[in-house]
Amino acid sequence: MLKHTINQLQAMNFYFLCTYKALSMQRPFNISPRNTLKGRHKEIYEFELPDHNIDDKVVQSFGEEWSKFHQFSQEDIDQLGEMYFDIITDEMVNERTYGFDLGCGTGRWTKVLTSRIGFMEAIDPSDAIYTADELLKNDDNVRLSRASSDRIPFDDETFDFGMSIGVLHHIPDTQKAMRNCVEKVKKGGYFYTYLYYNFEDRGFLFKTLFGIVDGVRQVVSSLSPRLKKFICDIIAIVIYMPLVLLARLFNKVGMDSIAKRIPLYFYHDQSFYIIRNDALDRFGTALEQRFSKQEVITMMKHAGLDDIVVSDGAPYWHAVGKRVR
Repeated sequence: MLKHTINQLQAMNFYFLCTYKALSMQRPFNISPRNTLKGRHKEIYEFELPDHNIDDKVVQSFGEEWSKFHQFSQEDIDQLGEMYFDIITDEMVNERTYGFDLGCGTGRWTKVLTSRIGFMEAIDPSDAIYTADELLKNDDNVRLSRASSDRIPFDDETFDFGMSIGVLHHIPDTQKAMRNCVEKVKKGGYFYTYLYYNFEDRGFLFKTLFGIVDGVRQVVSSLSPRLKKFICDIIAIVIYMPLVLLARLFNKVGMDSIAKRIPLYFYHDQSFYIIRNDALDRFGTALEQRFSKQEVITMMKHAGLDDIVVSDGAPYWHAVGKRVR
């Protein structure tokens, strides 16, 4: 009994020590929040959103999307981490790292790193920040803020690590938004991003097919939220799943080289929940920009990054660089 009590006290002491250490890494905001709300689990700090380099309709759309898709299993989180964070080393992210996640959405990307990082500032301009409060409820090394890329509420050169995953290509001036992010990272720190690629290595037929799909996106993204979600669910069932199942079949019989040529092969090992989510993400967003690998590298260099590593694996392109200026 005594031994059990001692073990419990040691565990509690370790928990409070870790919590204190994480909280001590926080830096103060450099502007005052417009409002501080009490979420179900955490406080949420709201800042004024600027009226430039932000698309209000896109922000609203993502808020609606993440309010519908916010329940990710630990298996989903782990699988996403393996795909997206394959180029993130322990030097970049560790228990001494103070980081931020711009455009955190539901907080799923932050969630991937909470067990590795010292402290994370999860930032999003949309209503999705309230769903992040639920996913990150048990993570004491996270603070939630509602803010945008043009008004990240921290001094320049504050962070050891920053990231923005699948977000910057939905901002009107992607280069400017990236530069704003990198300015918040210390010299010698790292910035990680994922930007849609423009299929520069694909043939004419694939690009033609993409042009048709993009036309469908422009129509679907203009629909009401309820109808948009319904149509995207149909797309996930009728278009995504047949191709995903075909890719799975070829993989199962050992024909991997053929499977990898099938459109949407990226989803062959993803859950249907992720597929539905990404269908809404793909077809429900009005503003979307795409870049070649070289364009991604060039933008990162112009933002002040060097030692850039671009992953050879899907999704294309996710990359990380070191701030040098």
